[in-house]
Amino acid sequence: MPSVPNSDELIFFVNGRKVIEKNADPEVRLLFYLRKCLRLTGTKYGCGGGGCGACTVMVSRYNPKTKKIHHYPATACLVPICSLHGAAVTTVEGIGSIQTRIHPVQERLAKCHGTQCGFCSPGMVMSIYTLLRNHPEPTPEQITEAIGGNLCRCTGYRPIVESGKTFCAESTVCQMKGSGKCCMDQEERSSVNRWEKMCTKLYNEDEFQPLDPSQEPIFPPELIRMAEDPNKKRLTFQGKKMTWITPVTLNDLLELKVNFPKAPLVMGNTTLGPNFTFRDEFHPVLISPLGLPELHFEKTTDDGVTIGAGYSLAQLNDALHFIVSDQPKEKTKTFRALLKHLRTLAGAQIRNLATLGGHVVSRPDFSDLNPILAAGNAIINLTFKEGERQIPLNGPFLERAPEADLKSEEIVSSVYIPYSTQWHFVSGLRLAQRQENAFAIVNAGMSVKFEDGTNTIKDLQMFYGSVGPTVVSASRTCRQLIGRQWDDQMLSDACRLVLEEIYIPPTAEGGMVEYRRALIISLLFKFYLKVRRGLNKMDPQKFPDIPEKFMSALNDFPIETPQGLQMFQCVDPYQPPQDPVGHPVMHQSAIKHTTGEAVYCDDIPPVDQELFLAVVTSSRAHAKIISIDASEALAFPGVVDVITAEDVPGDNNYKGEVFYAQNEVICVGQIVCTVAAHTYAQAREAAKRVKIAYEDIEPRIITIEQALEHNSFLSVEKKIEQGDVDHAFKYVDQIIEGEVHVEGQEHFYMETQTILAIPKEEDKEMVLHLGTQFPTHVQEYTAAALNIPRNRVACHMRRAGGAFGGKVTKPALLGAISAVAANKTGHPIRFVLERGDDMLITAGRHPLLGKYKVGFMNNGVIKAADVEYYVNGGCTPDESEMVVEFIVLKSENAYHIPNFRCRGRPCKTNLPSNTAFRGFGFPQSTVVVETYITAVASQCNLLPEEVKEINMYKRINKTAYKQTFNPEPLRRCWKECLEKSSFYARKAAAEEFNKKNYWKKRGLAVIPMKYTIGIPQAYYNQAAALVHIYLDGSVLVTHGGCELGQGLHTKMIQVASRELNIPQSYIHLSETSTVTVPNAVFTAGSMGTDINGKAVQNACQILMARLQPIIRKNPKGKWEDWVAKAFEESISLSTTGYFKGYQTYMDWEKEEGNPYPYFVYGAACSEVEVDCLTGAHKLLRTDIFMDAAFSINPALDIGQIEGAFIQGMGLYTIEELKYSPEGVLYSRSPDDYKIPTVTEIPEEFYVTLVRSRNPIAIYSSKGLGEAGMFLGTSVFFAIYDAVSAARRERGLTKTFTFNSPATPELIRMTCVDQFTDMIPRDDPSTFTPWSIHVS
Repeated sequence: MPSVPNSDELIFFVNGRKVIEKNADPEVRLLFYLRKCLRLTGTKYGCGGGGCGACTVMVSRYNPKTKKIHHYPATACLVPICSLHGAAVTTVEGIGSIQTRIHPVQERLAKCHGTQCGFCSPGMVMSIYTLLRNHPEPTPEQITEAIGGNLCRCTGYRPIVESGKTFCAESTVCQMKGSGKCCMDQEERSSVNRWEKMCTKLYNEDEFQPLDPSQEPIFPPELIRMAEDPNKKRLTFQGKKMTWITPVTLNDLLELKVNFPKAPLVMGNTTLGPNFTFRDEFHPVLISPLGLPELHFEKTTDDGVTIGAGYSLAQLNDALHFIVSDQPKEKTKTFRALLKHLRTLAGAQIRNLATLGGHVVSRPDFSDLNPILAAGNAIINLTFKEGERQIPLNGPFLERAPEADLKSEEIVSSVYIPYSTQWHFVSGLRLAQRQENAFAIVNAGMSVKFEDGTNTIKDLQMFYGSVGPTVVSASRTCRQLIGRQWDDQMLSDACRLVLEEIYIPPTAEGGMVEYRRALIISLLFKFYLKVRRGLNKMDPQKFPDIPEKFMSALNDFPIETPQGLQMFQCVDPYQPPQDPVGHPVMHQSAIKHTTGEAVYCDDIPPVDQELFLAVVTSSRAHAKIISIDASEALAFPGVVDVITAEDVPGDNNYKGEVFYAQNEVICVGQIVCTVAAHTYAQAREAAKRVKIAYEDIEPRIITIEQALEHNSFLSVEKKIEQGDVDHAFKYVDQIIEGEVHVEGQEHFYMETQTILAIPKEEDKEMVLHLGTQFPTHVQEYTAAALNIPRNRVACHMRRAGGAFGGKVTKPALLGAISAVAANKTGHPIRFVLERGDDMLITAGRHPLLGKYKVGFMNNGVIKAADVEYYVNGGCTPDESEMVVEFIVLKSENAYHIPNFRCRGRPCKTNLPSNTAFRGFGFPQSTVVVETYITAVASQCNLLPEEVKEINMYKRINKTAYKQTFNPEPLRRCWKECLEKSSFYARKAAAEEFNKKNYWKKRGLAVIPMKYTIGIPQAYYNQAAALVHIYLDGSVLVTHGGCELGQGLHTKMIQVASRELNIPQSYIHLSETSTVTVPNAVFTAGSMGTDINGKAVQNACQILMARLQPIIRKNPKGKWEDWVAKAFEESISLSTTGYFKGYQTYMDWEKEEGNPYPYFVYGAACSEVEVDCLTGAHKLLRTDIFMDAAFSINPALDIGQIEGAFIQGMGLYTIEELKYSPEGVLYSRSPDDYKIPTVTEIPEEFYVTLVRSRNPIAIYSSKGLGEAGMFLGTSVFFAIYDAVSAARRERGLTKTFTFNSPATPELIRMTCVDQFTDMIPRDDPSTFTPWSIHVS
């Protein structure tokens, strides 16, 4: 960092080593410093905003007052290095490594199979490690809470929680249901073959090393001396643009506030940090009073508690817990309301950084705490140079009225929270898209005081968050209700008044306007019930209780620690012990994942003279480019060049995909040009200075509906038909028609798209290191862009931090773009997409519109179905045509409908081009199928499960496209699922529950699945491998498949180990590369193991055949002896293996073929509980039965099933992409796009691998990477079932439209009641909404 005069030295420790930074720059965050300056790359970049937990580290500080060391988790992407003076930072490298010894947390996360792609693992490790430093024997609840701020897109969290639970006092691995027998055990049957015994242990706890807290690294004594130094002085860190000042006394701080009245105070940087990063906010001076004792205290008096403004929210939480346990209940109502919201506010990392003072004074409109503090009559204590004053934390303060605000020289020193009294009730209420770590859609703090001994309102306060630009006080409503009785008449007046007072305009930012209006009064009703209940408890004679049926409305869903069981085939006892096939072998990189030593693309050390690339993307959906002015960007310090379409030596438009926009832009987010500079910060700043002039072009097509209007398609219609559909419709009892919308989904792989492009001096060679599923594709597009033969382009791929389809075609585009930049500048290019750019540019799953017409008999037998599908393909072809083919071929799911017609077509729109995504169309299209099955059931007064049973394939049969198959495993999964999940008993129990509860409803659904793997074009199913045996007996395996976290390399090692009959430790698998295995197909379609396994097997068998004569001569010899002898006899110890591929084909003219090699069957049962007042839901239990045939590695297969299921559950429930009517994607970060966290997964999660035979595949296995995704619909239809129950009770018609995702908004607004009837509605023709659906 460049030196600036009068800067102090910044001193802190990292992993026990002292860091002295003489030129500390206030703009630099810890994540950048660790990765780029200290080269500690275990800490990962995931989002840059503290929302994903990938960069979690432990920060430790010594408190000279208490003489204690405080350890807490922090997201390094938000922590400014200047805030770390005197602190000790521990990263994943500091707790253990393969070189030294691994820490028990790292070992157990790996061995419990809690890592797949491994990109989130260092963050998970540090969250659990920090918890253990503070609580060596944690409770299961503490484990769940500790990882609440960490996102994982692969595993579905269950094994991560389980690895943490192994540290709990009593291990909670198997759940015996009192009988000492496992609830899932099969009845003993004598006829069972010996290999059909089921196992439930995926790992062996006896292997775990114990946790010994005494072995942890000590806190540096030098930092204790620094903290206790009585002569501490003010610190100043002077950066290029910004000055950071750390005062050491309160007077010093107040002096600084006079001198720099505009300078904000920085404590946790959780508000300012994101504003700097994402909103271009800037302050020349920052004042950081971290560690000032005057701001860190708690003081209790008879009337209440005063808490220092410097307390972090986590410290506030601890203090409140102590007060609540210490004081009588009636005094702590405000504290308990605060605690409820503190549990779900952000994640543990943010709660440990953010401070009470910062939260109060920044007054976010979505604040979960300020409305409660205001309702509880909190008072803010201000300090300034001349003295102190107090201001109420009330409506005018929260609404930022100038007379109620702080003056520029004042600081918040503490907050006083009074105790509540007997006749005073305080509550906090909130609803968010996800239970924790999500901003509230609407929240509230409410309080009421009664005249003693009556229910006459003496004082009433209501504060709402997320309903306007600030927290809003409903003061007019409250004034009008004073003196009223707390009864139903008062409630209906209150609802009317509050809706008049708090008006959310129809165009309001954030959308969901009618839903937010409904929440305002639904939350008020919940408060009304809570108070009624409270009054009744105080005097049951005087105050009648609320109806029994309303009781369940009082409580939010509890956060439970998930538990479960995984059942799979035990290995045949006669299998040789060294043969690893069938065993739950740990992922080959798992330990490296958990120690942070696994190298991802951006972890590769800097290459000499490398430049960083930043993108400039289109801000219009469809426009002509009038001009590009890059002069200001080129003049920016550090910038080397700006690259545009003019700089592409070869094709800039290759096979319909455009690298750099030329003449026109066709979507918001299209790359127009890129900026190459010496640092990423310079490139990013310069990119903002590129000026592009546009002229809009009509039409601008955003939605499927608009595409149909303009006849805008990417390809011709695909169709299959069997029977005579039109004729059949004439002879049925009933016909129903309907349409279903399924919105898209963002891949949210934890590692954003990353490319390192290195131009070589000679022969125009280009080397690319990147995370991709399809290196051949990258090679092809790069060669086309550079106009060179493919043999000059080498693509290296070691691992990707998640992909899910998002790294099939997109890396080819981005690779070509980086290669063009490398070619023009002559420098290596490092191109790492920021999360927001990644989400915008690379798009995701295709939104779908399905229209159906179904004819059926009154007994539930479906005779005819006519289904039409349209997907929103975006602006270029990408994979859209193939997605539609898959949708059409797979759209019957598990049902035999004799007269069946299905058509599909991809729409061309001005959105970023949608692409492959796990399941490839099947998860969207089958929602339509299950919807019409459910609708038929409703018309026939049958359970949906009965209609499924009636219409399911029952014997060997042909699909609609004439492929023969045997549904026996499907029937078995279905039958076992109904039996083992006790479906009918639980369905009856849910109905009983629904009779007794008006505002909460339970629902169950069982979904069968007939899924396929592979690709209809046979040449896409081929694979090759290269196997070398070295003279020491070690073996190097390379193949064309890519390791994305699914454990492909692990399975390949298992295959090679079995075929060569040597231990796995002899076999190494390094990377996938176009140099070693050319022309490899994509790793997708669940067929990675199928095809590459056959290729590796083929190579190993060729080598074994060559060694056979030597082994025959010396049968008792060792492997090493045979290898040495073979070399002496000039026998080649290297070979390629090849698999021609499954011979699939599809004839679209004849509408028949054998497009898929085999089917994967399954069934899932889920049970949910829904809160009809808010739209929240809780997933209580899921049972999955998956036909795995013979599992090569049950641990990996179960990991894939669970991970896919949770991803599918996200797609169908909380993951919601928001677009503006102009085609701008709003959801570009974990703040506004919610993937499931640990709180969303089922409270009970049971997975069983069902055994069958599949002779066509390697070792009779099946590809299970994608199948679990669709089973997430069991949650969607369980919600549908619960909502149906609510609607029936309210006297509403049988069938209703229920689109995906089933967000809280959809659930709440479909559970129609007196509150949804009360809200004002706007005429859609009179305004333009903030966001639209694009399906």
